Amino acid sequence: MASKLQNPRLPKISFHTFRNCKAASLHHQTKDPYYVKQFLDHKSTEIYITIRRTIFEPSSDEYTVKVAKEPDDIKSLLEAGFEYVCNKEEFVFLRKRK
Repeated sequence: MASKLQNPRLPKISFHTFRNCKAASLHHQTKDPYYVKQFLDHKSTEIYITIRRTIFEPSSDEYTVKVAKEPDDIKSLLEAGFEYVCNKEEFVFLRKRK
């Protein structure tokens, strides 16, 4: 197929490529890294979040950043439009475009 379509990159496509694509797409749809993590049965989802941001988000770098620890605080920030960035120890970092 690669020679017929004259595309030498086709043999480099693997199952893992489709897995990454599905995970990035799923995160784009749900904005929920925990759902993607559970869906993939994977230790980390940060690569898929990075892929989604690179593909789908505009390149403005102005954000309001919030840090939360309690589940109720995290829930209210997510409901207010903040998105998950990462967590460090017991803190969850969220951001929202200005």
